[in-house]
Amino acid sequence: MLELRNAGHDVLYIAEFAASLSDVDVMALASREGRLLLTADKDFGELVFRRNQVVPGLILLRIDPGNNELVRARLLEAVDRFGQGLFGRYVVIDEIRLRSRPL
Repeated sequence: MLELRNAGHDVLYIAEFAASLSDVDVMALASREGRLLLTADKDFGELVFRRNQVVPGLILLRIDPGNNELVRARLLEAVDRFGQGLFGRYVVIDEIRLRSRPL
């Protein structure tokens, strides 16, 4: 997520300061601080849509994490395309397309 920081975005990386937080606690933190939640963990989608957990916005990366260049390019493409419109949306980023729906 260094690329996002370098692009001037305010990024909080959970593993840097609170790796032991549960998924629900991570969502609560994102909600309290008004942050988008970026993850590769599909469980967050279930928490939002099946268990009605609240988050300002959710971005699910469905790209091999070992492919750093593609992850970076697709993520920056999504930020450029949606901008502030990422808030209030569930966006899935894969190798080919960006899918988006309201939360």
